[in-house]
Amino acid sequence: MKKYKLDEYEVRIIIFVLNELRNQLIQEGRYTDAVDKLMIKLFR
Repeated sequence: MKKYKLDEYEVRIIIFVLNELRNQLIQEGRYTDAVDKLMIKLFR
């Protein structure tokens, strides 16, 4: 597993994009499991 060092700005952009994707998936009635897992990994 690779680890990357991200600054606060980059993390905010990634979280925003993942949240937008998650919202879109919810609207389409699709599963959000993969996006949820990625967001959890970012907060660790």
